[in-house]
Amino acid sequence: MYTKSIWNIFSTTTDFPQLQGDVEADVAIIGGGITGLSTAQELIKQGKKVIVIDERKIGGGTSSHSTGNLYVTIDQILSSLASKYDTKTVKQVIAARKAGFAAIENNIKNHNIDCGFTTCSWYLFAGDEANRDKIEKELMVAKEAGLDAEVVMPSYMPVTVSRAMKITGQAQFNPMRYVQALAQVLSGENCRVYENTRATKIEEQDDHCMVHTTGGNIKAKHVVEATHTPKGIMMVQTLLGPYREYGIACKVGSDLPHDGIYWGYYDQGEKYSIRKYQRDGDTFLLVVGKPHKVGQAKRNVSHTEALEEFARKHFDVQEVVYRWGGQHYRPADLLPYIGRKNEGSNIFIATGYSTDGLVYGALAGKLIADEINELPNEWHELFSSTRNQPLKAAKKFISENVNVAKQFLKNIPGVADSKAFDAIRPGEGKIIEKDGHKLAVCRSEDNQLHVRSAICPHMMCVVNWNDVEKSWDCPCHGSRFDIDGGVLEGPALHPLHEIVFTGKKVKSHHVD
Repeated sequence: MYTKSIWNIFSTTTDFPQLQGDVEADVAIIGGGITGLSTAQELIKQGKKVIVIDERKIGGGTSSHSTGNLYVTIDQILSSLASKYDTKTVKQVIAARKAGFAAIENNIKNHNIDCGFTTCSWYLFAGDEANRDKIEKELMVAKEAGLDAEVVMPSYMPVTVSRAMKITGQAQFNPMRYVQALAQVLSGENCRVYENTRATKIEEQDDHCMVHTTGGNIKAKHVVEATHTPKGIMMVQTLLGPYREYGIACKVGSDLPHDGIYWGYYDQGEKYSIRKYQRDGDTFLLVVGKPHKVGQAKRNVSHTEALEEFARKHFDVQEVVYRWGGQHYRPADLLPYIGRKNEGSNIFIATGYSTDGLVYGALAGKLIADEINELPNEWHELFSSTRNQPLKAAKKFISENVNVAKQFLKNIPGVADSKAFDAIRPGEGKIIEKDGHKLAVCRSEDNQLHVRSAICPHMMCVVNWNDVEKSWDCPCHGSRFDIDGGVLEGPALHPLHEIVFTGKKVKSHHVD
């Protein structure tokens, strides 16, 4: 089964209404994931009235496709951070992430949220001698930053390793159950929550902002784009690399590893994340990895196949039960961008979490709420979305934007003969060129043909077919669309244009 993460399977359902008509609040929050709801919670504490909208179901976006791991280190590991910043800054990042972590843990305890929260240790290991030095370096940086890091004997690990370390006091949970429960806790007079409500336009005027949606308009003093990456066209998008990563959940026949977060480096420095998950009497092995730039994989299915091969090599896998993909945006200088979209703006963004978004999402709630209320926050400057780190971001900035430029210039080949429509099999998608239009054409499993424009409405790149998740993915800034053109992810505000056949000609027109 593809696109269904294990968190979706073991979650509840929500039934918040769809927005119908015009409404008003102090703050409008776009996005009902961990960032949006954490921000809503902090704003309510500070006396604000908020409205939260989500274009689908609460928690059903990025929050439901993560690893469910909570830790104070970072995906790119602390030694990468130490290569760009001094020890003081590394300590600041860890302290900030501890605060985000604590906010999640406190909510779970205070509101008795049933989300499988379990404390555990975080492990980093080298699966071969070639990566042994990574562990030595990370151990040194972690200790310098004040973390209680220690060497672990290889016999303790679930797989064969050459060197391993651990940090205690980390945790795991089901992020979707957490977000859904938090929404229920917050929903009320001061926090109105709406599902199936998509923002189509965001306007900033002299004394207020206006969010236009598919169900009505929201007037607010401030707007928070808790959408993983900002909607529309913003300069910060040039500092982000959009990546797709995959996860599988397996039933295994032998003992699973101890509770814990296991990150391992293997051939050519490739990292795999391993953990187990238990719910309702079932136990699963989860393996996550194989990232690639969005829309730039030749065969997306090869990435999930590689995860399965890895799992079967190291564990007694009986069946791969679930497979899913998740998206993240890597910041050029390794730190997320949280705060006003530009100086003086009343629109706020939170992006560039890499794969560390659960803790950063909770942290962002506090940072944004404090900035809206003009309260001091010790980490405001560190994560400011308007900061300028040219030397720290330069190399990554250049590589990401050269990659985007190549995608703009690339003329993805289309089949000139419209008879190619007939050649598309169920579950397949292709780019077909007809009457000067590049068409995104796919056939669903029930043999229905779906045709949309292949031009991403964000910045006019040509989308590519994702054969794992059956979606159209933009290789430039990470927008993703379902087979009917609807926006799944990324900065695009509008669906892929509808294609209309008039006689033998093709016409494309915009659809909200």
